[in-house]
Amino acid sequence: MVLGTSSGAGKSWLATALCRWYARQGLSVAPFKAQNMSNNARVVSDGLGGVGEIGSAQYFQALAAGVEPEVRMNPVLLKPEADTHSQVVVLGQVDAALTAMPWRERGAQLWPIARDALDDLRARHDVVVIEGAGSPAEINLQDCDFVNLRVAEHAQARCLLVTDIDRGGAFAHLYGTWALVPQAQRALLHGFVLNRFRGDAALLAPGPQQLERLTGVPVVGTIPMVRHHGLPEEDGVFDAQAGTGEVQLTIAVVAYPRISNLDEFQPLANIPGVRLLWARSPAQLAGADWVVLPGSKHTIADLAWLRAQGLDRAVAAHAAAGQRVLGICGGLQMLGEALIDPDHIDGNAPGLGLLPLVTQFAARKTLRRTALRFEPLAAPWEALSGRAFEGYEIHTGHTVQHVGMGPARPALAGGLGWQDAKGNVLGLYLHGLFEQPAVLQALFGARVPTLATVFDGLADVVEEHFETGVLPGLLQC
Repeated sequence: MVLGTSSGAGKSWLATALCRWYARQGLSVAPFKAQNMSNNARVVSDGLGGVGEIGSAQYFQALAAGVEPEVRMNPVLLKPEADTHSQVVVLGQVDAALTAMPWRERGAQLWPIARDALDDLRARHDVVVIEGAGSPAEINLQDCDFVNLRVAEHAQARCLLVTDIDRGGAFAHLYGTWALVPQAQRALLHGFVLNRFRGDAALLAPGPQQLERLTGVPVVGTIPMVRHHGLPEEDGVFDAQAGTGEVQLTIAVVAYPRISNLDEFQPLANIPGVRLLWARSPAQLAGADWVVLPGSKHTIADLAWLRAQGLDRAVAAHAAAGQRVLGICGGLQMLGEALIDPDHIDGNAPGLGLLPLVTQFAARKTLRRTALRFEPLAAPWEALSGRAFEGYEIHTGHTVQHVGMGPARPALAGGLGWQDAKGNVLGLYLHGLFEQPAVLQALFGARVPTLATVFDGLADVVEEHFETGVLPGLLQC
């Protein structure tokens, strides 16, 4: 099990690397995280012939392990809709009753579900790599936290505690976390891991030795700062990212507060000459070649935020200048003429008016994996014409042509994509466009590292920078 001294310490990264490393030893491996909080989700098998959604981190960990992603790998997913409210997804499906329940009361009902999912994975695999959440030392939450120590104790997991040394104070973070973990569970901690270290690891002495004398827990790995590792960041929007070489194309993704599925843009950051920019102001759109409106967990609220920042005018000006505008899922809905909500699901609002479309929200969420082929498209998107597209849908609402306006050009069959009459504005319901190698080749003439290459690179890093024998030893304790 990978625990962390904080969010962002590197738990997801390390768990993914361990999934790959153990799979390369010929073992059957599965990932698990009892409860994830993220608006980055993927559509996966529910094990019963249908589909459900899980956090993207466990999706990628499953791919690293070489197994099919399934809902038991992340039995509880919290999708934030506001600062104090999250939608609760249980075994891949929204649970309205638990969503309405005060969060401290949910644990008693969620723990048996998470426990059974974990036990099922343990019964079917040689190794389960478990990811914790936040920190196991949140003493205000220990009465209801079933994601960290309760899981560790139930599975008698061999736990690694990882910290981000680049932030500073790493030894204090490790010692403080160890000290606040109840004494009965400290024996589960088998090693400390220093992540994102820059410099000569020999300069850390005598810190690791002193820490082991204080705690009895050794530092078993010192992971260097790994840039451009190829995995998407799970928990938030980060600084501008650029592939190798001189920047030739800037793609600005509007980063509204409830942005979702931002992980699907990671391949853009791996393309030579492409700069990926997360934009929160009109000034950040100036000079961009493309503007992307991504998915949103709360489309109406994010559309209101976009207008409050003046980004609506900036996007409209970008489109009027003939530059590319791409809307995906919630971004597609925003590009239309109107968003209506007869059932009071999300709210009503005028759209940006860049596509002649109307969206009507509905209570039922659409979850679907879809394979289509692009219709013939006009410039500047003509390179996509006829390209196969395997993506996934996670949305509420249905979008149709505005009956009183000229038609948009269909981009994908089934009402899943449109292009405006001028050609430069494109809207798609499907996520995953930039995860298609053929699409990247068509749009950028570029090849990016395959996921298999990315996962092997992560495994190589842990193999090189963990103490000899530690990783196989964790299976034999």
